[in-house]
Amino acid sequence: MTGPARLVDLQPGERALIRDLAGEGPLVQRLLEMGLTEDEEIEIVRFAPLGDPVEIQIRGYFLSLRKQEAAAVLVERL
Repeated sequence: MTGPARLVDLQPGERALIRDLAGEGPLVQRLLEMGLTEDEEIEIVRFAPLGDPVEIQIRGYFLSLRKQEAAAVLVERL
């Protein structure tokens, strides 16, 4: 395991644990409602051709996040 990173900094195929959510209240609330909670394992599936959005896999389903949203997710690489 390595130190903290932002979700947007990971590469396709990398897995990580969510450690914290940063940002304004509505953004954090939206991420929580999508299932991005602390200690949940996620995997980067792919980035769109221009880098936005990013597709992740969490809790057995696929989710696409804007780059701005992914930057608010602080993770610890596995």
